[in-house]
Order: sequence, then structure tokens, then C-alpha cells
Amino acid sequence: MKNTPFTNKHIALGAKMAEFAGYNMPISYSGINDEHATVRNNAGVFDVSHMGEFILKGENALDLIQRVTTNDASKLTNGKAQYSSLPNNNGGLVDDLLVYCIEENKVYMLVVNASNIEKDWDRISSFNTKGVEMHNVSDKTCLLAIQGPNATKILQTLTDLDILNLKYYTFAKGTFAGVENVLVSATGYTGAGGVEIYFEDKDGNADKIWDAIFAAGGPQGMKPIGLGARDTLRLEMGFCLYGNDIDDNTSPLEAGLGWITKFTKDFPSRAIFEQQKNNGVERKLVGFEMIDRGIPRHDYEIADKDGNVIGKVTSGTQSPSLGKAIGMGYVKTELAVLDSIIYIKVRDKLLQAKVVKFPFA
Repeated sequence: MKNTPFTNKHIALGAKMAEFAGYNMPISYSGINDEHATVRNNAGVFDVSHMGEFILKGENALDLIQRVTTNDASKLTNGKAQYSSLPNNNGGLVDDLLVYCIEENKVYMLVVNASNIEKDWDRISSFNTKGVEMHNVSDKTCLLAIQGPNATKILQTLTDLDILNLKYYTFAKGTFAGVENVLVSATGYTGAGGVEIYFEDKDGNADKIWDAIFAAGGPQGMKPIGLGARDTLRLEMGFCLYGNDIDDNTSPLEAGLGWITKFTKDFPSRAIFEQQKNNGVERKLVGFEMIDRGIPRHDYEIADKDGNVIGKVTSGTQSPSLGKAIGMGYVKTELAVLDSIIYIKVRDKLLQAKVVKFPFA
């Protein structure tokens, strides 16, 4: 198992640790419900240094990104980021990712899921026929997500960068907590506001930045947050998790990600996705909340009132914000209608649930 530059901090703070994507990661500290509420109402810090980062440089960098992703990266100017996906050749997804424009047409950073770093690198490299300089900087990059309504206010005291006014999906680079070349991005996976900060793991930067953040935020009630609450927070927003809600066999149109699929350019599986756009998809990802008591879990079957299987749960939990059980899953398109009643098979019982819109909370 790999460690992140913050592993010793988590252990010293008494975090419950577990393996995730090959890394020793904090799952919870004080408890998922408490941590979830901290992020929704105040501010929390996530170590997400296990994520992958690739730097692409050169005059053909944009061309390479355009050929491997579904969104239109030509729309990006310096200091802007976008959500996108890497399609495979068979109508599914290799991964979802973020694309950062560091220097227009020349330098980009791609941020990918921890479990897919090698797969994504190989995929993008196979399209690199025009000499783009590629660097996998995943092991050298620290990434902290500081999320919640009070996050930017607390962090503003640590930098001259104007992070209070950073618009969603934009970023700034500069000195943060005395460390140079920190990228502060108005992005996140919680729907609670805040930023994500990227910086190089050298010269004790990790300790310096972590300690400065908690010196500023600790007295305000900021807390460290584990991956357990990260999952409940993203699920309440209806954000997809690769490996659960999207994978090699799901198309972006089935997953409600048509908005990051731009047919103004060519990319793998374009013809398949275009056909789905024109003719409709057979199944769709929906959100649902439980009417009967029970918690839906990944891979539970979804059925109609007669018990016929019509889909599968991809993610589910007890929502800390709503106090009710919620989930996501694929169902036949005709049942992917708001307020449709569906049934979740929990321990051989059919439990009633209702299709609702995202976000849940």
C-alpha cells in the first residue's frame, strides 16, 4: 500500500484507515455523519493526494486532449477548468476527469481517478502520435480539497490570491501559506463550495500547508474529513463515482453526462453516442429515495412491482443531510421518470422507492 504525504497526520489524528485504490487512506475521524455535517455547514479538509495528475505540454497538447476526451477543451482559456470524460472504443468510459488549461494551446493538467492512473496514462499515450510532452506527476503532487461554505473565507488569510472571488471551475496559481506554485481551484466533489489545492511534494510543503490550514481553520471549527463522508456528500449531489455509477460499459448519455459530450469534434465512440443522442438510450441513471425502510447498496437489484429486474443500484447510503436512504442506479428508460415507483431488492424483500431529481440535498 502506498502512503500519501499526509498519512502520518491522519494516523496521529486517530483516523480509521483503510486501503483505497492502492493507498492507505483515512475513511473517517470523528464519524461520517459528524464529518458530513462539518462540510455542509462549515469547512473540512480532505486528503485526495491519491488522485492522478498528468501534465501535457507542446503545440499539439490541445489536439491530443480533443482527440481523447468528449468535452470541448478548445473552449478553455488560461485559468479555466472543465469536467470531461475519456471514452473507450465500445461506447463506454475509460474514466471521468478534470482538464485544466495552464497555458492556452500549450500546457494542460489532467486530473484522473486514483484507480485508473495507469489505464488512463496508457490510453492517452496511445493517441500521442504528434510528440506531445507527457509527464505523470501523480506521485509528486499533493492534493487537498478544502470544502464547505466557510472554506474560502478561512483560506483567504493564507494567500494573496483572490480565492474568495474565484468562479466555479476557474483557478489561480501563486504563493499559499508561504509555498510557491500552488494551484488553487474552485472545484470539488461535495457541492458545498470551497477549493482544491495542488502543490509539489517537496521541501516539507505538505506539513507546511496542512499545519497552516489547521492553524487558520481549527479555531473556526474546520476539521479533517475522511473518504466515507466524501462519498455521502457526492452522492447527495448526484455526482458519479467511477467504478460504481460509470464504468467501461456505461455511456455518458446513459449517465446523464450528455452535457460533457460535444459532437462538434471527433473522439472514440462518437458514432455510438451520437446514435444514442438521436434514438434515445435503453437505460438511464436515476436518483431515488427509499419509501420503505432499508438502505440500498451497490449491486442490489432494482425491480418493478411484479419483481421483474429492471436495473441495478450503483450507489446508495443513508443521507446524513436528509435523514433518509437514497441511491442511484440504472433503470429502463421508460421508468426513468420523476416520481416513478421502483423497488429495491434488499435481502429478498422488495422495498419501495421513488425516482427523484438530482441533487437530493
